[in-house]
Amino acid sequence: MDRNLALNMVRVTEAAALASAKYLGRGDKIAADQAAVDGMRKMFDTLNIDGTVVIGEGEMDEAPMLYIGEQIGKGSENGIKVDIAVDPVDGTTAVAKGLSNAIAVVAIAPKGCLLHAPDMYMDKIAVGPKAKGCIDINAPVEENLKAVSKALKKDISELTVTILDRERHQETIDRIRKAGARIKLFNDGDVATAIATCFDDSGVDIMLGIGGAPEGVIAAAALKCMGGEFQGKLVPYNDEERQRCKDMGISDVNEVLTMEDLVKGNEVFFAATGISDGDLLKGVVYFENNKAKTHSMVTRAETGTVRFVEAVHRLDQKPEYAY
Repeated sequence: MDRNLALNMVRVTEAAALASAKYLGRGDKIAADQAAVDGMRKMFDTLNIDGTVVIGEGEMDEAPMLYIGEQIGKGSENGIKVDIAVDPVDGTTAVAKGLSNAIAVVAIAPKGCLLHAPDMYMDKIAVGPKAKGCIDINAPVEENLKAVSKALKKDISELTVTILDRERHQETIDRIRKAGARIKLFNDGDVATAIATCFDDSGVDIMLGIGGAPEGVIAAAALKCMGGEFQGKLVPYNDEERQRCKDMGISDVNEVLTMEDLVKGNEVFFAATGISDGDLLKGVVYFENNKAKTHSMVTRAETGTVRFVEAVHRLDQKPEYAY
C-alpha cells in the first residue's frame, strides 16, 4: 500500500481526538465517543480509499458506532481496497472523567487481512520486541513472568505487569504479587497499554488480562508494526456469543490467536492520537484564537518505523474539524 496513507491516517485520528477532547471531564462518555466517531467519519470521507470497517466499536458500551460493514472513504475506482479497524476513543471513561491515557486509534490493512473479531471479550497477553517469542498465553502467569524476566535481563521484582482493574483479574493479580512482580493497574483503554510494552521508557513490560476482542485486533496490528508480540483467546460467556464466533468463521473458541491470525501480512498501518495526556502521547491542548495542538504516532509493519507527529491546527481554516 502507498506509504503516504500513513499521514492520512494521522489526520483521521487527529480529527477524532480534537472532537472528543472537548468533552474531557464532562461526564458524558457517549457524547465524547459520538464526537470522535463523527470526526473520524468526516475525515475518512476525504480519503481516496475503498474501505470497509471490519472492527467497529459500540455494542459492548452501547455507544455510537462506525459499524462493522460500513463503507468509508471516497470509494472511487482507483481507491485502495482496505479493511479498517477503528476505536475512535480507546478510553471513553477516561475522557468522561478527565483521566489519562485516552487515545483515538485506527489500523488499516489490505482487504481480508484483519480478523473480523466479534464484539465480545478476549484473554490477552502482549510484550515488546525484546520479549517476542517468550510468551505463551496457555502457560501459568508465573512461567510467563520468568520467561520475560530472562528475555529482558531483569529480576522478576523489576518487571512491571499492567492489567485492567477488574474483579475478574483478582486471582491473577494475587499470583503476580506472590511471584514478586510489580503491577500497574489501569481502568480503561487496553490498546494504549499494549502499545506501551514496545517502549522501554514506558515502564511497562507485560500487558495481560481479559478485555474487548476488537481492541485486541487493533493492539495486535500496532504491535506487529513495532515488532512486539500479542496473543489472544476469545472468551464467550454464553451460547449466543459462541454462535457469533462460529458465524464469523471462528470454529474453536479455545484456539490461541497469534498476530498472524489477527493481522495477516506486513502491509499494515497503525495510527494513534492522544486525547488526554498519557504515558506515550500528550493529550489535545486548545489555545487562543481557535488553535489546538495534537500529539500522534504512526507506524507500519513493512518498515517498523515509528513516527511521532506534533501538529498545531488552525481550526478556523479546517472546516472538516468544525463540530
